[in-house]
Amino acid sequence: MTVTVAKGFLASGVAAGLKKSGNKDVALVVNQGPLKAAATVFTTNRCLANPVLWSKQVIADGEVEAIILNSGGANCYTGPEGFQTTHATAEAVAELLTANGKEVSAGDVLVCSTGLIGDQLDRPKLLAGVAAAASALSADAGQQAAEAIMTTDSISKTASRTSGAGWSIGGMAKGAGMLAPGLATMLVVITTDAVVDSKQLDAALRNATKVTFDRLDSDGCMSTNDTVALMASGASGVTPDAAEFQELLTAVSQDLALQLLADAEGSSHDIAIAVTGAASEEDAVEVGRSVARNNLFKAAVYGNDPNWGRILAAVGTTRAEFDPYNIDVSINGVSVSRVGQPDQSRDLVDMTPRRVDIGINLNTGSHAATIYTNDLTHAYVTENSEYSS
Repeated sequence: MTVTVAKGFLASGVAAGLKKSGNKDVALVVNQGPLKAAATVFTTNRCLANPVLWSKQVIADGEVEAIILNSGGANCYTGPEGFQTTHATAEAVAELLTANGKEVSAGDVLVCSTGLIGDQLDRPKLLAGVAAAASALSADAGQQAAEAIMTTDSISKTASRTSGAGWSIGGMAKGAGMLAPGLATMLVVITTDAVVDSKQLDAALRNATKVTFDRLDSDGCMSTNDTVALMASGASGVTPDAAEFQELLTAVSQDLALQLLADAEGSSHDIAIAVTGAASEEDAVEVGRSVARNNLFKAAVYGNDPNWGRILAAVGTTRAEFDPYNIDVSINGVSVSRVGQPDQSRDLVDMTPRRVDIGINLNTGSHAATIYTNDLTHAYVTENSEYSS
């Protein structure tokens, strides 16, 4: 179900002591080839963590042989020492894999970190963890890798799909908060054994993230470490149909994205905001995102209150094209407002299920988009007020 479902990949997840809990905190995924094609998408936050700065250099040639990930520290705003730790981590992976008979350069090793910003990683512990992870590599250890990248996650997130043509794609993800556009506080590794070059991978990954990970907007907060990496080994020997490859990659991405949403910190409702009738896709996304980020609306959902006025108030703050008095709103299938007036009674709306569906028809055009968010709860405030050293 995870990164080792595709042929040609090994993985591991070990405890290096970076987490106070003693849980697994270092994961390694290795591409055994014959291809080493890769593509990445990173956070759009301008304040970037050292691993992102490093990995942006690594991916420049579209080739990656391994990705090393740690939880227990973001290695962000840790200065030259922090960047040196990132570099040393990649060097250690390369040396260990080369010693095992695989010629690897540090320049082909992606590095990812997640955790608290502003603290130096314990380099000796991290490098010891890298050695342990290299020794534990297995085609059956994908689940251990998925567990090692968790921070505030309550469960690991994995997904996979297999094509009838004989190739597979699988992935793992972490993230439970700061789920906002430009990815999220997420680390995602997706692998495939299809024969696909880096240029094709890049186009497909960007198409997939645009409508999956980038449509999550849990709390409007964007992380500094976000990375989605896609690697192709070509080990199946099958060149996939381009449309099917895009379809299955998007399906795996959406599966992981919705698992991230379901595990959002302290949430009690998963909310899908479907905007239709927009003049453009950009307008639909902007409207959906405005509602997703409205704390009054999110608090109302937490209280099982179908307060549709808060939805329209949020729509009105956007620059999207629409007639303010020709908008329709539904909540869980009940039409609560039509053309600027009340419609069915809000008392007909059942807000108790975890899934909440908001429909907003702008009655302006033919474009649509769905944004995913969650409610604002006491538990979210508690968890994020206590997440510190």
